[in-house]
Amino acid sequence: MKCRHCSTELIDTFVDLGFSPPSNAYLRREDLIRPETYYPLRVMVCRSCWLVQTEDYAHHEQLFDTEYAYFSSTSSTWLAHAASYVDMIVKRLGLDGNSKVVELAANDGYLLQYMQQRGIPNLGIEPTRSTADAARAKGISVVEEFFGVRLALMLLARDGAADLMIANNVLAHVPDINDFLGGIAALLAPEGSVTIEFPHLLNLMKFSQFDTIYHEHFSYLALGSVETMMRAQGLRVYDVEALSTHGGSLRVYACRQEAKFAMAAAVEKMRAQEHDFGLQDIHTYRGFQIKAETIKTDLLHFLVQQKRAGKKVMAYGAAAKGNTLLNYSGVHADLLTLVADAAASKQSKYMPGSHIPIVSPQELIAEKPDYVVILPWNLKDEVEAQLSCIREWGGQFVIAVPEMRIW
Repeated sequence: MKCRHCSTELIDTFVDLGFSPPSNAYLRREDLIRPETYYPLRVMVCRSCWLVQTEDYAHHEQLFDTEYAYFSSTSSTWLAHAASYVDMIVKRLGLDGNSKVVELAANDGYLLQYMQQRGIPNLGIEPTRSTADAARAKGISVVEEFFGVRLALMLLARDGAADLMIANNVLAHVPDINDFLGGIAALLAPEGSVTIEFPHLLNLMKFSQFDTIYHEHFSYLALGSVETMMRAQGLRVYDVEALSTHGGSLRVYACRQEAKFAMAAAVEKMRAQEHDFGLQDIHTYRGFQIKAETIKTDLLHFLVQQKRAGKKVMAYGAAAKGNTLLNYSGVHADLLTLVADAAASKQSKYMPGSHIPIVSPQELIAEKPDYVVILPWNLKDEVEAQLSCIREWGGQFVIAVPEMRIW
């Protein structure tokens, strides 16, 4: 396999999580008697540009089909994050009714609704029918296609250049990352800005967040690799922020190479942090496999122990990261009887691979579990508040990543 960005032959494995179905390929009852498609989940490191990336087996149209079940608005934490961002960026860039905003992977309109409320013209790009329809229901204009240079040039001719482009948690999902960034460069106004948010590879490694690896994530990103890829498209990063979202993310601000934005001191500081951690040293990537195996073993030990003790163990959050953890660990409904999720689109379905049934939070509460395993550990505070009633019968919460914790 060659690197998706620079075409260097890849020879170094970061982590091998075996085989699993796509993490968002939720099953209906009638699907349970049909075979599932499993793909290798192996991640490689490029020694030239340091892009960390999955082996290329699953095509993106198989991963993001019309049944794609992730709706951003399900999380109140994420909605608050989006509202705060819009408030900040409108002030920082002086956006108004004459500005043009384009969001790539607009999902269900979770963010553009706040632009809409301020009267700022906006457009969402969202290839998935289910979430695109939800955005349209909010009055947001959506182009239902995958983004790249071809679509960017069409939009440029039709609507003109964008003053702000937004790409939250999508760059990692792009199979042709050069085409995607090239599209941004084509559509961005001469003095426009693009902000891109992504889980930070440094945190993934530091806190053993291997469950954030799944087929829908083609790349695992750091400031260094993003800057390298952007430079190739005539873009440059002029600011960066560390965020708490998704277990630790970066928000990079970028513009055209010739734009007048001054370089913020935070960029050099983050470059130094990544260098000191060793993200440009192949030896740093060795040993991560053992961390993943330790988490897997500890989770299985806990579940088997509770099974033998006759305890009820259930989970909350039918998230992609949960599917990676459960499939890699070999957990099925005999050890984890159900998973609750607030998203109606996932309820009455089954987790891919593990076939654990997905129910509403109310159904989980009615079962009075002894333990609730929070699979989306990045939302543990939100989930704990929502399910605080389990304390009434002595129920406890559990997370497995970065290590087993029971409270």
